Amino acid sequence: MSRRAFIFFLGGALASPLVARAQQRGVPRIGFLHVGTAGADQDRLPPAFRRGLEEAGYVEGRNVLIEYRFAEHKVDRLPALASDLVRRQVAVIVVAGGGGITASAAKGATSTIPIVVSIGADPVKLGLAASLQRPGGNVTGSTFLSTALGGKRLDLLCELLPRAKKIAFLRTGSLSAVTKQQMDDALAAARALGRQLLVLEVDKTEQMDSAFSTLRKERADAFLIASEPFFNSTEARDKLVALSLRHALPAIYPFRDFAVAGGLMSYEASYREAFAQAGIYTGRILKGEKPADLPFQQSTKFELLINLKTAKALGVNIPQSFLARADEVVE
Repeated sequence: MSRRAFIFFLGGALASPLVARAQQRGVPRIGFLHVGTAGADQDRLPPAFRRGLEEAGYVEGRNVLIEYRFAEHKVDRLPALASDLVRRQVAVIVVAGGGGITASAAKGATSTIPIVVSIGADPVKLGLAASLQRPGGNVTGSTFLSTALGGKRLDLLCELLPRAKKIAFLRTGSLSAVTKQQMDDALAAARALGRQLLVLEVDKTEQMDSAFSTLRKERADAFLIASEPFFNSTEARDKLVALSLRHALPAIYPFRDFAVAGGLMSYEASYREAFAQAGIYTGRILKGEKPADLPFQQSTKFELLINLKTAKALGVNIPQSFLARADEVVE
């Protein structure tokens, strides 16, 4: 067990007496359901959520408790984790990550407990809400519509690599509605830019070497990936970054963790902003407001991260004008 995971586990164990006492006092509990890992996501997302909660007047451990559930990027675990939170009678379930899969798992577990989501898909198309302005059910939150970012990522990649003619798009074989939207968006952008998009399916890390051999054979100039839980697992992320460097294939990624780990660049919605909003909405619901009446918030902040060390290793020149648009630079 890693030191971080041990601390997280120990913290939960030490908190048990507090949980018992708080339950006796009627302190509300929040269920926090995430498709990712405690180790990778604990530092970035829950703090933003807690900050939003505090804006609404709630402080974890003082007048509210949070029960965390991480699926470790194994989406098949999500229904059981959501059902467990329902059995524990949490006051609100907060959902994060998974491209709508996590939100659907929570929605499938309860139609009465309020659910606050932060997702990159359209909640109306996923059947989570009647409309963005008036959700009408037990689900509300924020959406950053990352499905529409496939074209923007391809545009950034082509701007940086003006001679790139063939771009690969990696996705898994299980074509979810979210991935299909991302792929369609990237295909439309490729046509508009006069580029060819080569779509490849990768479902296991063991298939990645073969996929990159295909990319070399097809003379792909660069690649991007779908924002799916599989790709954001530590194993898959590290493998993709390593293969990108080994085959000298530049890429743009949908998660900042890739660029931090050595990927060329990433472009994503501001998850901190989305999670802070989730904290605010959760506080409002705890005070009595109904999710059916709280309109979905649409994120307007997006973050570009560039890894200069990787750019040098790949022989990619980053113009100063392009670099000036970066929200964060890894050197």
